[in-house]
Amino acid sequence: MRIFDRRPRAGLPSQQPANGSVAPVGPVNGHAVLETVAALPISTWRYLWEPEDVRHLGPMAQDWQAAFGFNQDDTRISVVDGLGVALVSVQALYRRVEELSAEVERLRAAEAGCGAGVGVGVGWNTRHRPEGRTA
Repeated sequence: MRIFDRRPRAGLPSQQPANGSVAPVGPVNGHAVLETVAALPISTWRYLWEPEDVRHLGPMAQDWQAAFGFNQDDTRISVVDGLGVALVSVQALYRRVEELSAEVERLRAAEAGCGAGVGVGVGWNTRHRPEGRTA
């Protein structure tokens, strides 16, 4: 099983598209991709022909195909798809950090306005947690 196909095969044209040969298909929900990545089984593995002490880290191509369905087969993960999933996940994490940072600042301001030691009381974690989020 090949996980990342980095080179074009002999006799085939380059896998890099010529300028203008890519058509945008649609927007991506980064948070949904991030949730899929979080649920994706990650393990160490080796190709059968490699020595016993060699290890690679990542998802199995079959799990990747089941999670994302990008490829027409379940024997490889293309580099462009792996990078795309990684980048959109980083963007979703960045947005989440920004949201949490703004929430912390808002709570600090509210606490400062109520006096020292007052403002965040019992039950805060359940009342102010965003919808669908758990600890």
